[in-house]
Amino acid sequence: MNSDETTLPASGADAAREALGALRTEVSKAVVGQDAVVTGLVIALLCRGHVLLEGVPGVAKTLMVRTLSAALALDFKRVQFTPDLMPGDVTGSLIYDTKTAEFEFREGPVFTNLLLADEINRTPPKTQAALLEAMEERQVSVEGSARPLPDPFTVCATQNPVEYEGTYQLPEAQLDRFLLKLTVPLPPRDQEISVLERHANGFDPRDLSEVKAVATAEDLAAGRAAVATVHVAPEVLGYIVDVARATRHSPSLQLGVSPRGATALLAASRAWAWLSGRAYVTPDDVKALARPALRHRIQLRPEAELEGATADGLLDGILASVPVPR
Repeated sequence: MNSDETTLPASGADAAREALGALRTEVSKAVVGQDAVVTGLVIALLCRGHVLLEGVPGVAKTLMVRTLSAALALDFKRVQFTPDLMPGDVTGSLIYDTKTAEFEFREGPVFTNLLLADEINRTPPKTQAALLEAMEERQVSVEGSARPLPDPFTVCATQNPVEYEGTYQLPEAQLDRFLLKLTVPLPPRDQEISVLERHANGFDPRDLSEVKAVATAEDLAAGRAAVATVHVAPEVLGYIVDVARATRHSPSLQLGVSPRGATALLAASRAWAWLSGRAYVTPDDVKALARPALRHRIQLRPEAELEGATADGLLDGILASVPVPR
């Protein structure tokens, strides 16, 4: 760490960790059994990253993001991506004001803290590209003028893995901009019974009045400052690089992890280590975040897919083959 960097006082870091840790409990008031996904969303917020949520319809992807924004007291907006959605519908556009005879900029829904891009793979590449600039540059350019987005700003995009008719597959360049790809699984039987019990007792997913703000943007800022101080030993850095390089040499993959993917795995591992109460990263932290940080950055060869291979399965095999530092 450079000498001109400031270190967050331990008390402030502990308070921020406690507040962010309470998010899982608060979100569980509306969403049952998705603690791992909620943790992934918190990690993305700590890393200033974006998240791709993948799951079949009806597993509370939208409700989860709405509830998280309420528990964090963050501004939230949702965009339903459709084939006729235009870039200006997301970023905003210039509107002619007849009273002043001038053009004024009308902000689009991207000007928020937490943007839910629902079914992002249903919109054409031109609109996807407009969102890409906002994700990467954290600004919107309209008629040559750059307009900064609020801070924090995180995109949570959803896509359906079982419907492909009328969809536009996200290009690798845009997938690589997502810090994590989180799969939202179907709940086990006991949790599904709990969901039905809540609805039978009058639960309304449109009413989140019971969800209280247990953390704020200030807690996120404090958490980010603390995560930046988490130590990463040279051996762990080498381990992350070895994992990334192993994907590039796998005979089952036609596209491996880029250096950007390795830095994403590093950032997520540091955030997870801090949330776990440690000031240093372990190889187990790297293993825990490898799937969500890398599964969308690799591309299987057609013959591997025909044999039933999956991205997660190949990553597990690579993690098992790369020597772990002691």
